[in-house]
Amino acid sequence: MDALKDRLLREARDQGFSAARICRPEAVPEVAERLAGFLAAGYQGQMSWLAERSHWRGDPAALWPEARSVIMLAENYGPAHDPLAVLEQSDRAAISVYAQHRDYHDVVKKRLKRLARWLIAEADTDPPAEVKVFVDTAPVPEKALGQAAGLGWQGKHTNLVSRQLGSWFFLGAVFTTLELPVDPGEVDHCGSCRKCLDICPTAAFPAPYQLDARRCISYLTIEHKGPVDAALRPLLGNRIYGCDDCLAVCPWNKFAERAAEVKYHARDDLMAPDLAELAGLEDAAFRARFSGSPIKRIGRGRFVRNVLYAIGNSGEARLLPAAQALCEDADPQIADAARWAVERLQR
Repeated sequence: MDALKDRLLREARDQGFSAARICRPEAVPEVAERLAGFLAAGYQGQMSWLAERSHWRGDPAALWPEARSVIMLAENYGPAHDPLAVLEQSDRAAISVYAQHRDYHDVVKKRLKRLARWLIAEADTDPPAEVKVFVDTAPVPEKALGQAAGLGWQGKHTNLVSRQLGSWFFLGAVFTTLELPVDPGEVDHCGSCRKCLDICPTAAFPAPYQLDARRCISYLTIEHKGPVDAALRPLLGNRIYGCDDCLAVCPWNKFAERAAEVKYHARDDLMAPDLAELAGLEDAAFRARFSGSPIKRIGRGRFVRNVLYAIGNSGEARLLPAAQALCEDADPQIADAARWAVERLQR
């Protein structure tokens, strides 16, 4: 199996993955306890699916008992620009780096499937080896498995950090019935640094290595349905989809490089779009604008709600008409956000 593993890792790089490592499905026994504590504290907010599938998410071996190895893969999506620079442009929207280009789910999953098919053919076992591929859409603790496989470590912001890739990489997993040689796990290299904790605008980290999603801007702008708590709205700034602050500030990004895959290069119209223009998007225009983008999944209602919070935070009088035009919108969360924005701008 050593020779097969060597060929597999070479093939993964040839397919375009930035790194590949292997671990066992049972290599993350700490996940169940960590997840139980997260849920007990209510940190999941409206993400009820985390509790509903916790028996799998807390034990990857239970997800597919026949699996003997997990191939963890990293895909670099490093930006060519400073993601924090747009936060200084109050009349422009800040969109998370991962959503400024093609939906990574589609790109990574196709690549995972190609690699999985290659592995089945190359292993040439009787009966044939079995595989299952996952990329952020199943109850798989990718970050914990990524650390167990040696791709990186979960930093104080709970995201995976790599000494080679910094913060900017997606994770994919191939579960297989093949018993492949495993790699050593990675250890924590955060040291005394707490930049990611201190930069968080909403104080979403109760303690290092703990995240209260209910205060996280990524959660609030993507997962949270309905109006956002009035006390948190001013803290969103001009962030309308996700937040990169805790990732972008990490010192390990000095080793990060721009994504080689052109599908991960930012679209010009998503790097710092005008807030007034975005607020005026009707449903059809919204769907057309964000076709092929993960942003499309939250729908016009949640998206324009976020844009209006940003307009209210902008202090820009020129944006007042854009908010006023939506005060009677048919979507209650849009109308509520518009009235809030108008009140803020008229102070």
